[in-house]
Amino acid sequence: MSRSRSGSGYNNWVSGLRNDFSRSLENRRRAEAEAEKPPSSANKVDRVHWYIKDNAKTHNTIKYDLVHDDKDPKPVLRRGQTFYLAIRFRNDVDIKRDRIVLNFKFGPKPSVQKGTMAVVTVQNTKFTKTKDEWDCRIDPGTRGNDLVLQVYSPASAMVGIWRLDVRTGLQDINQPGMELFSEETDCFILFNPWCKDDSVYVEDDVKRQEYVINDKGKVYVGAYRKSRGRAWAYGQFDDVALPVAVYILELSRVADAERGNPVRVVRGISAGVNDSDEEGILSGRWDGEYSDGVAPYRWTGSVRILEEFVKNGYKPVKYGQCWVFSALVTTICRSLGIPCRSITNFVSAHDTNSSLTIDKFFDKEGNELEGGPDGENWDSVWNFHVWNDVWMARNDLPPGYGGWQAIDATPQEESDHKMQCGPVSLQAIRRGDIGLNYDAPFVFAEVNADIMHWGEDENSDWGWSRMKMNKYHIGRAILTRNPGKDDDDGDADQEDVVNDYKNAEGTQAERLAIHNAIRGSSRAQQYYQYNKDIKEDVFFDLIDIDKISIGEPFQVKVVIRNDSNEQRKVSAYLSARSVYYTGVNVSLIKKAEGTFSLAPKQTQDVALTVQYSEYWKKLVEQCMIKIYAISRVKETGQTWTDEDDFQVEKPKLEIQTSEDIQVRKTCKATFSFTNPLDMPLTDCQLSVDGAGLMRPKAIKIDGEVAAKGKFSHTIQFLPRIHGERKIIASFNAKELFDVAGAKTVTVKKEQ
Repeated sequence: MSRSRSGSGYNNWVSGLRNDFSRSLENRRRAEAEAEKPPSSANKVDRVHWYIKDNAKTHNTIKYDLVHDDKDPKPVLRRGQTFYLAIRFRNDVDIKRDRIVLNFKFGPKPSVQKGTMAVVTVQNTKFTKTKDEWDCRIDPGTRGNDLVLQVYSPASAMVGIWRLDVRTGLQDINQPGMELFSEETDCFILFNPWCKDDSVYVEDDVKRQEYVINDKGKVYVGAYRKSRGRAWAYGQFDDVALPVAVYILELSRVADAERGNPVRVVRGISAGVNDSDEEGILSGRWDGEYSDGVAPYRWTGSVRILEEFVKNGYKPVKYGQCWVFSALVTTICRSLGIPCRSITNFVSAHDTNSSLTIDKFFDKEGNELEGGPDGENWDSVWNFHVWNDVWMARNDLPPGYGGWQAIDATPQEESDHKMQCGPVSLQAIRRGDIGLNYDAPFVFAEVNADIMHWGEDENSDWGWSRMKMNKYHIGRAILTRNPGKDDDDGDADQEDVVNDYKNAEGTQAERLAIHNAIRGSSRAQQYYQYNKDIKEDVFFDLIDIDKISIGEPFQVKVVIRNDSNEQRKVSAYLSARSVYYTGVNVSLIKKAEGTFSLAPKQTQDVALTVQYSEYWKKLVEQCMIKIYAISRVKETGQTWTDEDDFQVEKPKLEIQTSEDIQVRKTCKATFSFTNPLDMPLTDCQLSVDGAGLMRPKAIKIDGEVAAKGKFSHTIQFLPRIHGERKIIASFNAKELFDVAGAKTVTVKKEQ
């Protein structure tokens, strides 16, 4: 059968041939060169033993699949601590006679000066160098031709793949040359949060377990008053995760000499996870058209995405949105040993012109002008936005700015000609120190921007006057998973870290941070100078909607009260729109408008009722609905605007499993829910993930789910890792999507 000569499969096959041919040629030439050398009496190396599992236990890397590979296990070590290494020679080792030098090499052009090559002489039974240098000592276990060493890598060592050369000769300097043994095993060296000398050190073991070791968690989505923790399988120990993490640093062009610096590494990760340069792991899309890929809400974990990335010839996987980018960053960072958490900012500002404000413009009739007066102002407010915090010291900043640092892989704004963001110190954001690296103004605005409403004014110098400034709308909650807690049925495991990002709203410290930030932005100074004193004697209040379940009606309601001693003529406009979570309008669901008079001190309610039949066909992913209310008082020119958003809730996917779950014993899991719609569900699919339990998979469901009927599907799986594990699943159909659920199970050891 002929092989197709196109596509990623063929390209990978050709690449494999090239590598095999090159390796074979290099080995033959090396053998020929060795044969031509004059006879040497140097002790030659037979092989190297890495004590892979023993080292993994002491380095907190025993969970990595690469350590347990049956055919080709890899050492996975953490920098800043010792590891054992044994070298078997052809003859008995005599340190007084044998000269032995270890060369640890990093990258394609190892250099001692750049720290990408370590030269370690084997001669002492004790460590003799400083903690900033590679060192080794001969272990008492050395016997005969087996040399056992304890090797120390400094806490500043480059993170990624190292290779080892062993050079041997005689201590007699008059003897010519040295023998070379090149060990071809890839040795992965990671950041070390357990080491006080490492810049990612975390003192609290509970936090280390959560932010480095935990391979499952939640990413929060929805509306800020009714958020939802979306279970996610990070899978940072899977055999595909660590190699891709190292590859991402190549894609993002992080220099070899910078790969020991977590600041440069995480900045590279924020650029390499997205495909803004036509490389990277994941393509983003927000318009609802995913026919040539996978819809973002169908993913349940990172491993399936990483596998698709590798299988597709390292071409970007389609598609992701902010919570998927954040989950992937969590996987990549934790696989490299960087403490990382996923962060969701509810009511998140996207400031497009560095004014530190979100600006909305209204004409004399109270109509909002899309794009502002010049068509270039596209500030927006997302219902939520998800990024990451990473933990590290910031030796590049003044003292006091270490700890949590924000990074963002979702492609939004360019930084240094790439779609990357951070790391920016949360302490800098909290203080309003927006002049510190990296991208502080953008992140500051996301959590702390003021919303400004501008009205058309012919008497203003630039044609617009500021009518209203809302100081406390942005950054209503900033959620992450609480370390050590887990709740499959609700969100008792969430933690609001808004105080890490800013002082309490309305406090003097919070306003001081705003003014401090304004001083660092000339554009912000310009916007904050504008003001217009408009008489406001009519009170408006948009009644919040917390949530509704799909199938229920809802009501938009505004309470209007005339506080003046005169009659007021008020025009009101109410609308309900289906929106993407980014705040982009999809379609108008229903609107109402009218004009009425209010007597002095009179109160009147204005309401708009929306039935299920009017909204459900217009819902898109996340099922977000935004309410807009605009009113204008004719006599005073007072204009009032407000908005609210809420999420239409869907049923939960229930998961039932076998009572007795053991390693390598076939088990069952059943997924079920009741269809809340009055129509059947078609084109059904079930996405299932569970690190240590099963490979991630997408299961096509035959047939339909009847209107108001029950869906149920059972699968079999074979657990391979004991301990507490989690099944994560999502049901999707053409008519109803992202019906999600999770269940924690305890896997017993093999009996």
